[in-house]
Amino acid sequence: MGGSITIAGGGLAGLSLGIALRLRGVEVDLHEASTYPRHRVCGEFLGGLRGTTLETLGVSECLADAIKLESAVWKDSKGTLGKLRAEGLGISRWQLDNRLQQKFQQLGGKLFTNSRIAAGEGVVWAAGRPRRESPWIGLKCHARGLALDADLEMFTGTNGYLGLARIEDGLVNICGLFTKTPSQKGKGPALLLEALNEGGLENLTQRLRGADLVEGSFCGVAVFRTGRQPGPEFSIGDAASMIPPFTGHGMGMAFESAECALQPALDYARGAKSWAAAARLCAQSQRRRFARRLAAANMLHGLLTSRGGSRLASALARRRLIPFQTLLHLVR
Repeated sequence: MGGSITIAGGGLAGLSLGIALRLRGVEVDLHEASTYPRHRVCGEFLGGLRGTTLETLGVSECLADAIKLESAVWKDSKGTLGKLRAEGLGISRWQLDNRLQQKFQQLGGKLFTNSRIAAGEGVVWAAGRPRRESPWIGLKCHARGLALDADLEMFTGTNGYLGLARIEDGLVNICGLFTKTPSQKGKGPALLLEALNEGGLENLTQRLRGADLVEGSFCGVAVFRTGRQPGPEFSIGDAASMIPPFTGHGMGMAFESAECALQPALDYARGAKSWAAAARLCAQSQRRRFARRLAAANMLHGLLTSRGGSRLASALARRRLIPFQTLLHLVR
């Protein structure tokens, strides 16, 4: 019982857990199915974190120069619905994942890229959301020189929602979640623009057509569902639970999930707990921390992604009957 730890998946949760374990003297092998750096479908907005999480994991320096974001505005096809404070950090996954993997290796962690492994004892599963049929498609790309009305702009359409967030080097991350339809024929950024247009966001579509969309930054993902995920007993990050992306809290939950896993993984590595006991402790910790926000976010996600629900939300917002700050607190 005990010994080294193996991590399957080199995203935020897997890398930050690997770093935290190496800082505490645990031998760690990490297997990543792809390579670094790379683009990921992600809002690239880090908000809602507890104050000590990044310090506990030992990753604060990787975010030291991230763009500080404070203001947010919510819009639909007719204009502004509300403004709120949404403090957080803007940084691309291209940059952040690359920094984390470099630090992990500098600390003596063993990284294997283009490598997939099976679940089993001693393997923390951080390999991302499992493939599950769903009606959604997530699309993302970067734009250069795109002026924003706030640090973060959120848009709701009849077929989903999209966020614009400032990140490094004057770039803006564009990331949205849309209903898949048979009529969607575009590829690359054209598919994103097509989805926006289908959702009634013609003004935003034209605005982005005039922007400098960064070649090579487009990526998409489908076959996923939000909420708790089925998977191996010791799972973290999106492999354990995925919060709806409109919350802007997916990155924050990945780090928090790694924090939940840290002590159980240490206990196993030091021979203090069996693998099954360590896995149970990690799962319990994540349930305690995430259950309320997942329930609230999934309820609001259902509202925002139905035609009737989105129209109702817009009507209530225009009458100033939606407490944006309270709702933001509920999902974080």
